[in-house]
Order: sequence, then C-alpha cells, then structure tokens
Amino acid sequence: MTLTACQVFLQNFTAQVVEHHCRLPLHSNQSHWANHTHMEILRVFIPFRANRQPNRCLRFTMPHWELLRTNDTEKNDTEASLEPCLDGWTYNTSIFSSTIISEWDLVCDQKGLRDMAQSVLMAGVLIGAVVFGYLADRFGRRALLIWSYLQMGIAGTCVAFLPTFSCYCIFRFLTGMAISGVQLNTISLILEWMPPKGRTLAVCLPGHGFPLGQLLLAGVAYAIRDWRWLQFAITLPIFLFFFCSWFLPESARWLVLNNRSPEAVANLKKVAFVNGKQEEADKLTVEILEYHMKEASNVTTSTTILDLVRKPGMRRISCSLMFIWFSTSLGFYAMAMDLQGFGISVFLIQVFFGGIDIIAKQASITAMDCFGRRISLAICLISAGILIIANIFVPQEIQILRTVLATIGKGCLAAAFTCIGLFSSELYPTVIRQTGLGFLSMNARVGAIVAPVIQMLSNYSSFLPAMIYGGAAILAGLVVCTLMETRNIALVDTVEQVERRSRRTPLREEKEELPLTGKANDIFPKAT
Repeated sequence: MTLTACQVFLQNFTAQVVEHHCRLPLHSNQSHWANHTHMEILRVFIPFRANRQPNRCLRFTMPHWELLRTNDTEKNDTEASLEPCLDGWTYNTSIFSSTIISEWDLVCDQKGLRDMAQSVLMAGVLIGAVVFGYLADRFGRRALLIWSYLQMGIAGTCVAFLPTFSCYCIFRFLTGMAISGVQLNTISLILEWMPPKGRTLAVCLPGHGFPLGQLLLAGVAYAIRDWRWLQFAITLPIFLFFFCSWFLPESARWLVLNNRSPEAVANLKKVAFVNGKQEEADKLTVEILEYHMKEASNVTTSTTILDLVRKPGMRRISCSLMFIWFSTSLGFYAMAMDLQGFGISVFLIQVFFGGIDIIAKQASITAMDCFGRRISLAICLISAGILIIANIFVPQEIQILRTVLATIGKGCLAAAFTCIGLFSSELYPTVIRQTGLGFLSMNARVGAIVAPVIQMLSNYSSFLPAMIYGGAAILAGLVVCTLMETRNIALVDTVEQVERRSRRTPLREEKEELPLTGKANDIFPKAT
C-alpha cells in the first residue's frame, strides 16, 4: 500500500509547475546586455505580470530598451506587440532540477496535458479494478497479486526512461491498472485468511501504508529533485515485493470454491504450523474441510458482474456501496491532488496530510472494533461533509482556519476509505468478492476523475463545488445506515447466504455460523 500511494501521488512532485518564461531570442544582439541585470534583460524582452514576475506565455516581438527608462510600464506593455514563446521556455530549476513540465513544455496552451496525465493514471486504476477484480475471482487472488506487482514494477521503471509524453501516459495507465490489482488482492487475501475477531486490525493495518507512502514520497522527493530519478527510486522497491509475493498462500476459501480442496488443506496446514497449531492441523482432512464448507462447495463458480445486481439483496448492497465509494472518492481526491493550491511548500503539505491521515485511520480502526463498521463509516462521512460545507462560511482572509478545516475533512474521508474497504469486503460473498470490490473501486475512480470537473464550477460560483462535495458525503453517510452491521460476523461465501442475511432489518442482525468455521478455524490463534 505504501508503494501504491507513492505512485498515485507521484505527480505532485514530478509534474510541479515551476516558474517559467519565454526563452530569449537567440539572434538578439547581446552586446547591450553586459551592463544590465538579468531582471532588466527580461524586462526588455518579456512583459511583466501584476506580481512583478515575467509573463509565462508571451514575449515582445522586438526588444523594448525604453522600458528601462520609463515608469509607465503598464502603458508600454499594452501598446507593445506580443507573440507566443517561439523559441521555447526557460524554467526555474532552483527547487526541481527537472519535471515532466519542463522536459516536455507542458505549459501555456499545453498546460491541460498535466491534468490529463493524472487522469490517465486514474483511468488505469478504474479499468484495472474491473479487469483484475474479475480475473482474481477466476484465477485466484495470489496469481493476480503477483502479476500486478510485476506489471507495476516494469511499467513504473519504463516511465523513468521514456522519451515522449504519449509513451509516458501509456505506461502510467498500465501502472494505474496494477495499482488496483495490488490493492484489491492484498485486502482479499488478508480478509479471507483472518478469523472474525482479528479481521478489523489485520485488514485495516495495511491501510496505514497509504499515508505512510505520502510521508515517504515527500522525503524521497526532497532528496531527489530530478523527476526521472525520483520515478526510478520510487519504483525499484516494488520488485522486492514481487519476489516476496511468490511465498504467499492462496486463499483457502477460493480454492475450495474452485474444487481445489487438497490445495486448500495443504495451505491451511502450513498456516497451522506457523501459528503453532500442529495438533489441529493433523486432524484436518479434505473431507472435514468440505463438510464445513458443504454449501459453498456445491455452488457454481461461474459468476459475472451481473450477479452484483441480479437478486434484491445483492442489488441493495451494490447500489448503496456504489454511491458511498463514489462520494468518498469525490471529496478525498478533490483535496488531495492539488497541493499547490494551499500556498505553502508542497513538501510540508504532503507531510501534513500524511500525518493527519495516519491519525484518522487509526481512530477509525479503534471505532470499528468498539462501535461497529456501520456507525463508524457514517460518522466519518457526515463529519467530513459538515467540515467541507462549513469552510464555505469562513472568510478567505482566515486562511489558517480554512486549511485546518479542509485537512481535518480530508482526514475524515481517509478514515472513511479505511472503513469502507473492510465493510464492503465483509458484505460481499467469496464467490464474487473481488468482482464486487473491483466494481466499487471503479466507482471510486470515477469520483476521482469527476472531482476536477466539479472544481471548474468555481468559475461560476465559489461555494458550489464545496456544496457538492460536502452534500454528497453527508448523503452517503445516511445511506450507510441502511446497510447491515458485519462486526464479529463470519464471512459469507455464496450469494444465497447474502440473500438470507438481507431479509433481516439492518438494526436486528444475528450472528450466523457460516462455512470455514469449527475445525478449519481452529488452526488460527484465538484473537483477544
């Protein structure tokens, strides 16, 4: 999770928009330059903006030395004829020695390509969620996790050596696909190997890797200011995780559901040996395992994405979760992807965001163990929505308060992501869990893609984007209350089990003994 976070937020540093201006004409007579400062030379060739900085996209058609002898600069700038930067641009390299902006001149008429590059990554995450989620239900969680690490490592390394922007976008798209594969299959493997008592901590603890990744990225980016070397340094450790993933056991639940019970028993015995439960492992056989999963082992494993909405129980869960994931992502990425908008060092705000997210995620883990998944998620979303809307009424002059409210609101949304990942995994059955999570992740990426578009509404009304982000979060919190609580309840393996659960009202759940309990679960240490 740490390395996927680095890849997601990498463009906050590799695509920094540094100060730039038109390159001075090479044919100009430089004999006049000797007795003038650099800023005076720029004043002669380039019009200045109101902040006393050179214009980024225009220059004079001919030098205006008279501007150095008059105070009426605005009048002269207006009267002088201007032209675009025909000879390219000069960039300020005092903070970043190289970025994709300076290398491929993604400025002025081409500045929209910067945001497009990030959208391409998020589109890859969206497509990867659907494709890898479906393939994981067909070919296993472990196999897709191994492939995702390999794809992310190779694609990320290639990005550091690509010569053109179009190639950069293609391989960032492939990186985005792999990010989904790593995130979804990591969560599912942990979830399907853990007993109910230890599930919350085990599944949510890797979520701390996301804010830790933001902190790590800020430190590495501070040390490495060239975008290619930064890309390479962030990607290289992925290959270590690729090699380690070969030693992970496949989900026993998935193996049983795909008529591979002997492999499931072998994996369970390996886990029992690690947990010091050798006596229980010796008693476990294929017949015992299939008996305890008799309902799940008799179902067909031929599932499609339509199974998410085919029956009423699954349809209610899927539609509710779709809106919740979309709303959470909409607000989170609206605030997380534009660090330059805070007006302070991008390194500091990255560290600040990461620190707040860690605190928020840890608080959500404690809340889910104490109060349950549903109420914790609802409180996170409603609180985030209220804070975002409250910022509308804070005057622009009180910038510190506005930044604090926005940061806490983002922290609440980060905590909501922790809650919703575990909650959704527990609501979906094993036979279609990865397909469901992939579909939900796709909705989250749609929210991330839509967020910049909604932000453009600020050109018409300054408070409209915040009203949409905040209102969607509050409404999503209310939708959460209609779902069933899953704390300390065994996982479901079939759609039929979900339908039986859905017939109960959300406020009157009962604990139910489901497959992979009893002897099979005796191999795990008892959670305290």
